[in-house]
Amino acid sequence: MPDLRYPIGPYEPGPPPDAARRLSLIDQLAAAPAALRQAVSGLSPERLDTTYRPGGWTLRQVVHHLADGHMNWYLRTKFTLTEDQPLIKPYDEARWAETAEARTGPIGPSLLLLDGLCERWAALFRSLTEDQWKRAMMHPERGVLALDATLPMMVWHGRHHTAHITGLRERMNWR
Repeated sequence: MPDLRYPIGPYEPGPPPDAARRLSLIDQLAAAPAALRQAVSGLSPERLDTTYRPGGWTLRQVVHHLADGHMNWYLRTKFTLTEDQPLIKPYDEARWAETAEARTGPIGPSLLLLDGLCERWAALFRSLTEDQWKRAMMHPERGVLALDATLPMMVWHGRHHTAHITGLRERMNWR
């Protein structure tokens, strides 16, 4: 049985992307909200409250987590561009997923947030110079991260969680 925690495989950092690869990744980041919308399209509230794996989050929590995670990384990107190697504050993703609006709130606001956020983030990434891609942040758990290392990670993050949803839909034969 495949590992339901990692439906597209665990994240594996590769070499920093070159300019052409970055453009492709930016396009993927910009397209992520539409892919997520398609993944949750037509799901009833009961289905949104189904966990994607035993012990995992509900599909509703996954959607809210994507908004929370991308918001955090967008802000980290802005801090990295405007401060010298800022120390990034981690957040407890599991506890954020247990807040009331993440457990029971409608997913529409998170989908809207991701629409605008990814549009702005993609525009910001498209504006960066080669020197700006090399700017770095200090993450207490991950060490020093250059912006060009965070882009592939965030694209993977969106695909990873969207695959949690589409994988469950396939396993449950939810059309």
